[in-house]
This record gives sequence, structure tokens and C-alpha cells, in this order.
Amino acid sequence: MEQTNQYLSDYEWLERQPAAPALQRLRKAAIARFAELGFPGPRDEEWRFTPLGELARTPFHLPSVGAMDGIEAQFPQNLDDEPGVALACVNAARPFLLKGSRPLPEGVIVCGLAEALQKYPLLVEPHLARHADFKRNAFAALNTAFLRDGAFVYVPPGTVAADPIRLWSLVMLGVQTQTPYAWHRRNLIVLGGNAQATVIENFWGGPATSLTNALTEIVVGENAQLDHYKEQDEGREAYHMSLTQIQLARASRFSSHAFTLGGAWTRNEINAVFTGEGAECTLNGLYRGDGRRLIDNHTFIDHAVPHCTSHELYKGVLDGQARSVFNGKIYVRQDAQKTDAKQTNKTLLLSEEATINAKPQLEIYADDVKCTHGATVGQLDEEALFYLRSRGLGLDEARNLLIYAFANDIVGRVRVDSLRERLEQILLNARSEEKQ
Repeated sequence: MEQTNQYLSDYEWLERQPAAPALQRLRKAAIARFAELGFPGPRDEEWRFTPLGELARTPFHLPSVGAMDGIEAQFPQNLDDEPGVALACVNAARPFLLKGSRPLPEGVIVCGLAEALQKYPLLVEPHLARHADFKRNAFAALNTAFLRDGAFVYVPPGTVAADPIRLWSLVMLGVQTQTPYAWHRRNLIVLGGNAQATVIENFWGGPATSLTNALTEIVVGENAQLDHYKEQDEGREAYHMSLTQIQLARASRFSSHAFTLGGAWTRNEINAVFTGEGAECTLNGLYRGDGRRLIDNHTFIDHAVPHCTSHELYKGVLDGQARSVFNGKIYVRQDAQKTDAKQTNKTLLLSEEATINAKPQLEIYADDVKCTHGATVGQLDEEALFYLRSRGLGLDEARNLLIYAFANDIVGRVRVDSLRERLEQILLNARSEEKQ
């Protein structure tokens, strides 16, 4: 209750700041709903294995906009070298395009969300807060209540954005502070009919205690195709809560690859809804945890119309006393005949104290469908480990190679070379980094 009051107090300060009337009305409705909901508790089935005690007790504060302007000069220069278009949001400063960004195709928009609300309201307002339901999700309500800026990506009908579009979200405190901050990140991605694009969301952060509350709404138009990647590698004291809501029109194609590599407490929620026939959705994820980290992945695929296909594969590698939750649900409505859905979760436990709570679910109300789901938990193959060591590899090298082989089923599907190579190096060096 004290922490809830802290957020309400921060909202009162934010409400006094200038903003568009439509945005103020949206914020007001969201904070009122958060006051009603409060934080989820242990009696909530969706949160049974994911305790919120430490997060709820930490007095996270709202950073002031512009307090850290000029942070662009501290942005890691090596990130400018990656090909494509990159929009960066550092701390609470306004989003800015990196200097090395390539020119955008005609009609494609990549800019800050606040700027888009002013310049392109007819493109933003029909979708902003229309798909992610803040009336049932407390963190979505918080994100909407503190919505100030974020990233907006628009690809017009019939346009192909060949270069990857990167949305960087970094916590790089330019001043010494012990104050724990809450960073409410908001992204809106809209593809018109027959459009194609690749979007990468990167969440990086330092060692400070912080909360990243991210919400991304994605709209994929008729016969459009979007490849979406998310890389989360925040500090060991960071809390990360994210919700990705996807709307899929007729004959659209969407693929998601989520990589969770950092943070003390992480929960990723991905919800996909089919609104048109013949659409296809792929949700893949790879998570790695050590120490006392907690990683929670919740997925929900709503087959609301017939003739749609979904594929889902999540893999995890846990060491130390790390804990993980996988809760995947495929929901097939009564009229969604000819549905083809497959869900798989595989977890590799490297220690006796690591734990996984897996809950794959199918809820089917149609009779002409093909749906499968399953979950497996195992350890490294001792015979394979012995074979590699007998060929001259050290213990850590042999373990890393087997972990890489386990995870490569996900990493190998990444079509962005720079991202795939970085992930490969992280996996091959994982064991030695954990010991440092």
C-alpha cells in the first residue's frame, strides 16, 4: 500500500506538467484503474510463482524529463556502428536518432512517441493504448499512467524497410545517485498492409537498482510481415517488467525472438491475437539465469479466427539458485477451425538448486484443430561432456559448448548478423563470465 501511494504521489506531480488533453485523459483513467487494482498478490494464479515483495517494497521514483539531457555524448560509440536505423532513449531524456542511422525509405517514420502524437495523431491515436488492456494489468496501467514519451515506428502500406530498426532503451545515470528510479518505456509499432520490417528492442542498464516497466503495442496489417527481436541485458540489481501486445490481421506474418540475459527479476508477457484468417505467429525465446535471478515468461496466443498458425519454442539455461517460470497458453475459440498450434518449452538445469515451474496450457473450443504442447527439464549429458574433455577441452569450455548447442536452435534463427554474433559470444563465454 505504501508503494502504491508512492506511485499515486508521483502521478500528482506528473499531472501538473503540460500535456495534450487526450493524453491527460488517458493517464487519468489508467492511474484510477491502478489505484483499484494495486499490485498482484500470491492468490493471483498468474503470479503464484513470481513474488513481488521486494519490488513492491522498493520506493522507485519517477525521473524528471530533461534532467539528464546531453546524455547523448555518453552513448556507447560502438553501438553507432551497427547497420540500420536506431532510435535511442537514454534515462529520461528525449529519444534521439543515432548519428550512424541510415536514411529511411519514403513514408517510414521512426521518432519519439511524444513527437508522433503532435505530428501524426491520425496514425498514433487509433492504436495507442487500444490493444494492451490496462484495465486488467496493473503494470500496463502504471505504464499508461506515466506515459510521457517513447518510440513510434510506422511503415506505410506496400513499403519494405530493408534495414533493421533498433529501439535502444538504456539506463546510464550521468550523475551519482542512490535513488531507485522507475523507467516507464512505451513503444508503438504499426505496419500497413503488405509492409515488411525488422524491429529490434534493446534494453541495457548499469548496476543501479531500477525498475524498467516496458509496454510495446504492435499492429501488423493485412499481408504484412514483421520480424521482432528483444534483447534484455540489464544489471544484476534491475527489475524488468515488459508487456508486448500483438494484433495480427489477415494473412500477416509475425515472428518474435526474445532473449533474457540480465536483471535480478524479470517478467516478460507476450500476447498475440489473430484478427484475420490465414495469419501466422512465431514466438521464440531464450533465457539464461544464474545466482538468485528470477525469470518469468508468460505467453498467450488467442486464436480468435479460423485458419491461423502459431509456433512457440522457449528454452532456458539456469545455474546457481536461479528460478524460472514458463506459463504458455494457447486459446482456440469455438469458431477458430483449422487452427494449427504448437508449443514447446525446454529447460537446462546446471545446478541442483536451480528450479523451473513450467505450465504449458491448451484451451480449445473448436473440434477441427491440430494443437500440441509440452515441457521438458534436463541436465547436461555427462557422456557428451566426458567426450569433449577427452578431446582436450577444459570443463568450462566443454560446458559452454554444450550450452551453445542447446541454445543454438533459437540463436540460429536470428536473421540480424550483428545480434546473432553477439548472442553467440555471450553463450560461448557464459560459464567463465559467471565465475568472475
